[in-house]
Amino acid sequence: MEHAQIAIVILNWNGEKLLPQFLPSVIQYSQLEGAEIIVADNGSTDQSMTLLEEQFPEVTRLQLPENYGFARGYNEALRQIDAKYYILLNSDVEVTEGWLEPMISIFEKDNTVAAVQPKILSWHNKDEFEYGGAAGGFIDKLGFPFCRGRVLNVVEKDKGQYNDEANIFWASGACLAIRASLYHKAGGFDSDFWAHMEEIDLCWRLKNFGYQIRYTPYSQVYHLGGGSLPYNNPRKLFLNFRNSLFMLYKNCPPNKLVKVLFVRMILDGIAAFKLLTEGNLKGISAVFKAHWALYKNWTQLKAKRRRLKTEAAPSWHPEILYKSIIWKFYIEKKRTFTELVK
Repeated sequence: MEHAQIAIVILNWNGEKLLPQFLPSVIQYSQLEGAEIIVADNGSTDQSMTLLEEQFPEVTRLQLPENYGFARGYNEALRQIDAKYYILLNSDVEVTEGWLEPMISIFEKDNTVAAVQPKILSWHNKDEFEYGGAAGGFIDKLGFPFCRGRVLNVVEKDKGQYNDEANIFWASGACLAIRASLYHKAGGFDSDFWAHMEEIDLCWRLKNFGYQIRYTPYSQVYHLGGGSLPYNNPRKLFLNFRNSLFMLYKNCPPNKLVKVLFVRMILDGIAAFKLLTEGNLKGISAVFKAHWALYKNWTQLKAKRRRLKTEAAPSWHPEILYKSIIWKFYIEKKRTFTELVK
């Protein structure tokens, strides 16, 4: 494709119902010079592409031959898109006026910033943060993700408490602005993740290269969320548990790796027991399958870790909370980001 300054790339899979609802806001509020909207279709079996051709001819269409999943789907699409900045945008996100400028401005002012995330609010409850990103992502010392505005399953209302620009550990894949050159330098998403936590893994690698991940409240979007699989779906549980272990093995510093994996095995066992009490037998199976996947792919993961080490040593960063959010949440009853980091 021809070079664009900003490529807003929406990965679509069977989004025939979502596109008419959310794409108009993207078209309306993305009139910045040099911005191009591209819908990359991930092997849809519905009428998504016909709908785009008929109702949104101003949008560029890119057809992928099959459903590669989120991670590889974006990798395959972005290999074909020449731009300075990529904006990866879920098909169920409503953007607002002026959403692009604050993110691009950060890139133009600070060369150390690799990726930027806007404030992500819930489309259903627009005064609340959205679960998958909120006001920027972090992880604790055991690799459990949380956000400014969301800790485990507790989501805060937006009262302006996170209206400051801040360095974060990871930016949500629901709306991720990233320098194209650094996306490719880092190797893009890990295709083996398929979906879930691939953006955390990518951001960790970018930080190991010495770059920053930034959150800005001056850009705001609304995310429908839950568009792929419900939280307790066995497939989603499997991907979250497995990908978390994959990410930790690839990126943890040597002096922390063994301890972190050991404690995670214990906590994942407790999580499986909790699923048992809920009668979610398929969920229990998903947890054990996730751990089996770690052992089964050990040689491949070891090769990835060795390769990454030659590029940039696995590192701990200031944005990693050196506490356990499981302990803080369930034992100390700390339910907000502000309480956690005090």
